[in-house]
Amino acid sequence: MNGISLLKCICDETRFGILELLQKNRELCVNDFVEKLQKDQPLVSHHLKTLKKCGIVKSRNEGKKAMYSISNNQLSELISVVTKTSKKIPVLCSENNCC
Repeated sequence: MNGISLLKCICDETRFGILELLQKNRELCVNDFVEKLQKDQPLVSHHLKTLKKCGIVKSRNEGKKAMYSISNNQLSELISVVTKTSKKIPVLCSENNCC
């Protein structure tokens, strides 16, 4: 995967929200995302499937639940850096000014 492909995979608001939650919590199930993001379960599942297909998240079964986590430390660090950087440049990242 090249850089552009990676950014395309994470540039959706819901997907990035999922990744931010995983970066903080390490591992969550679909119901956790639904509750924390206040999004419908089918939407969350769709975005998790996309992130998994891109290799950004991985899952493991725990009983009847699938537990999701970020696939590697470098991706976790990237999400952390993007989150911190976006808070430092709010004028450039405001909704009115985004591309």
